[in-house]
Amino acid sequence: MRVVGELPGIDRAQQTEALAELLATFGVYRSYLPDGREHLDRAVAAVRAGRPDLVPAVDALYGVLSQAGTEAATRFEQTSGPVMAKGVEDSAYYRWSRFVALNEVGGDPAHLGGSVADFHAAQAHRLAVKPQAMTTLSTHDTKRSEDVRARLAVLAELPSEWAALVRGWLARHPLADRPLAHLVWQNLVGAWPLSRERAHAYVEKAAREAGTSTTWTDPSSEFEDQLHALVDAAFDDPATTAEIEAFVARIAPLGWSNSLAQKLMQLTMPGVPDVYQGTELHDLSLVDPDNRRPVDYDLRRRMLAALEAGEVPTVDGSGAAKLLVTSRVLRARRDSPELFAGYAPVEVRGSAAECLVAYDRGGPDGNGVVVVATRLPARLARDGWGDTALELPTGAWRDLLTGERFVSDVGGVAADVLLARLPVALLVRD
Repeated sequence: MRVVGELPGIDRAQQTEALAELLATFGVYRSYLPDGREHLDRAVAAVRAGRPDLVPAVDALYGVLSQAGTEAATRFEQTSGPVMAKGVEDSAYYRWSRFVALNEVGGDPAHLGGSVADFHAAQAHRLAVKPQAMTTLSTHDTKRSEDVRARLAVLAELPSEWAALVRGWLARHPLADRPLAHLVWQNLVGAWPLSRERAHAYVEKAAREAGTSTTWTDPSSEFEDQLHALVDAAFDDPATTAEIEAFVARIAPLGWSNSLAQKLMQLTMPGVPDVYQGTELHDLSLVDPDNRRPVDYDLRRRMLAALEAGEVPTVDGSGAAKLLVTSRVLRARRDSPELFAGYAPVEVRGSAAECLVAYDRGGPDGNGVVVVATRLPARLARDGWGDTALELPTGAWRDLLTGERFVSDVGGVAADVLLARLPVALLVRD
């Protein structure tokens, strides 16, 4: 690895080791100096603290790597991306299996969730700093599709139930590499039902990417035979198959709710939304090449025609409700961009207030679309909306998704009335 020349007064071995430490510590894929300078600053500070023996070399490197446009800085930026890609998303993300819904490109599996207030603060920052940046939920390179992640997010609401199930499967179908086994069971549940062939292809890639029990360059046939036997057990062992299907049947509707909520927010939040091929409907894909399978566009055209005729679909596995959300939001952004010019939180009150995210894209002065999305669907299914209400300005509102009209009075709009048909709403003044 050579991205800089000789540094005066610095031993070449020390320089090389300091450079490797900086690349390994870099917290994002790359900077685009002068943008992203803070990431280099953090990496330098971390290496200084962790490797006092390298401080002179790090300080010397910092002087050249922080100069935008120089060959050294450019080559460092070009190198940090591949290091992150191979070291984190193509290795660590297959080894750290605590909750694989978080193991996503650009994500941080050590950060488990956040509050609604955190979300609002992040969107206000996005609007102020990078209002034209792309927003997306799935790409050609995601480790599992947005809809798999939406379903797996339900596990965070049912930790005890999930733990009991997966411990039973680990005991019934043991694998020496237990972290990998946990990763496999999460992904099987997240993508179920999937073909046996897709499952086998996924686990083989996952195991070799992890590199803990088998690798691409030195595959262990003995371990991989055991791994494939585990996958076969999910399909062939009657008790295991029944447990998977029963659990998936329970969490799938909650996952659909999560899917609609995250899609609505992704398409309406500050930024330029991107929709990856096929994700207009529910798409239970795993890592490439699984997420690059042919897309049935004729099916999507037929479903879109039914929606154009006025159909308001139920929330089910067909994904028609997701297509409704996608098409209606993108049309509103195209036809009325002025409705998406600002950002301001909308207050929710009541016993299930934590189960709603709401914001006005018109900003503090209103006159924008109001986005309403359900969160924590398992809690909501258990406890209901109760007296929860959205505190909208008084007057009439229309949901662009369903066409229904609502009137807000001094008590706002009751959540159970507003979200009786869909777990999401896109409101405009009527």
